[in-house]
Amino acid sequence: MDNRRYPNRPVLGVGALIYQRDSILLVQRGHEPLKGYWSLPGGAVETGELLGEALVREVREETGLIVEPTSVATLFERVMRDERGSAEYHYVLVDYFCKVLSGEPRAGSDSAAVDWVPLSALDTRPLTQGTLQVIAALDPARPTGLPVFQA
Repeated sequence: MDNRRYPNRPVLGVGALIYQRDSILLVQRGHEPLKGYWSLPGGAVETGELLGEALVREVREETGLIVEPTSVATLFERVMRDERGSAEYHYVLVDYFCKVLSGEPRAGSDSAAVDWVPLSALDTRPLTQGTLQVIAALDPARPTGLPVFQA
């Protein structure tokens, strides 16, 4: 069983930074944890799956888009602790800049909604912790280095 709650070790995941002019594609989470919050499209890597394959699969499942990862944008570590301080969720995410090859955005199996959100309007959505930090710190035109974020 794939138990992400109180895992024995961190869960490896991938995320996609997909831009269209001055907007970024976000998905509204359709399931817990953080149901109703907006975040980058992505999800967990399955055993035997390469990171790029996982990214393409997750973006297709959540948004209907076929994408191509162009470069690694950042590493992001997220630990969500319970009231006792135990790690209830622990994710290590590799976020990629991506370009759209085909498709039209639509909500998929894990998402309640998909939307191109203007970068100037990110504060109008309830975002998962760290999402705004990652987006604000990365310039898709000039990826430099590999910033690591924790939340």
